[in-house]
Amino acid sequence: MSSTLDTSDVDRWVGQPVGGGQMKDPVHVNDIRRWAQGMQNPNPLYFDEEYAAESRFGQIVAPQSFAVCCSDSHGAGPAIQGHIPGQHMIFGGDEWWFYGPRIFPGDQIRLDRMFFDYKVRDTKFAGPTMFSRGDTLYINQRGEVVARQRSTSVRYIAEEARRRGLFSKLEEATWADEALAELEEQKFAYYATFLELGHARRLDVRDGEKLPTRPIGPHSIATFTTEWRSYLMTVWGAFRDDHVPSSLHQAGWLPEMSRDLEGAKIDPSQADGLYKGPSRGHVQKRFAQLIGMPREYGYGATMGAWILDYLTNWVGEWGEVIHSNMQYRAPALAGDVTYLNGEVVGIGHESHSGEPVATVQVTMTNQRDEVMASGRAEVRLPTE
Repeated sequence: MSSTLDTSDVDRWVGQPVGGGQMKDPVHVNDIRRWAQGMQNPNPLYFDEEYAAESRFGQIVAPQSFAVCCSDSHGAGPAIQGHIPGQHMIFGGDEWWFYGPRIFPGDQIRLDRMFFDYKVRDTKFAGPTMFSRGDTLYINQRGEVVARQRSTSVRYIAEEARRRGLFSKLEEATWADEALAELEEQKFAYYATFLELGHARRLDVRDGEKLPTRPIGPHSIATFTTEWRSYLMTVWGAFRDDHVPSSLHQAGWLPEMSRDLEGAKIDPSQADGLYKGPSRGHVQKRFAQLIGMPREYGYGATMGAWILDYLTNWVGEWGEVIHSNMQYRAPALAGDVTYLNGEVVGIGHESHSGEPVATVQVTMTNQRDEVMASGRAEVRLPTE
């Protein structure tokens, strides 16, 4: 198969509304609890009804990261339009705008989607590579826009990535019991930072302030599967097609990574994505290697959720992320540990409200000190 990236079918989708699945049912409180569990985020605001009742919200509220859980494609579907033979895709980044409304149990979220743009450049990973962007609006039952997600999909020829083997020499890490015990201590030290803040306001944030380190891992097939199952799109029958045109399922996936949509009418696992479809490489080594990864690996949308949770855990329930723009550079591989670090690099004020806003530089690394993701976010700070 040629490593040429044929984009001739992509152009007709640029700037066009695209379709996909829409949630059939309102958000359930257990959807939020399952999300917090899958994202390894033990903030009781998102699962403990007694704790949440004492919060500013008076009940369990979804974390801001939960918006992507209301999509049927991690929000990436609008960016995977047009047929490219022999392609696969990984996540290249997410930009988020949040407009104020939060998601609560009982809310009904619908999606409006559009393929935004694309560019092609040469990469070490796969040679000619497309970076395509698509927008998803998350809108509640009152017509309020909760958030906009601009997702970047990295589309490449799987055979070329497999031939180059950029990540092939990365052997799976092993962790001694002492190292695992130390890691657990680091996790509990991080959890203490938001549990001690509790329902209070984070005041007196200063330029140059360092956020606490958040460790996650070691990643494994079990953690990747738990993440996957926390996404509502993985629940049989949870979404219905809105019948707006989309070429997501005809994007040029390898046969081994394609869904059996006809078979799924009898057995939904045939189009599950994880058992059969584009996501099976996340938990099955041989399919990971088929698309250029050395072994099982994590989800780009989850990396984005980790970052949003990291920021909102830090600022507390009286603040919120209003904008985040993160680029993903390397996957979370099985056996790896992920570390999130942040620093306040500026304090300003919103032009329309005058409320204080912190600009935070976020960096995600692994135990090899490789940068997995980085970018900046604007976080609205609480006031007295």
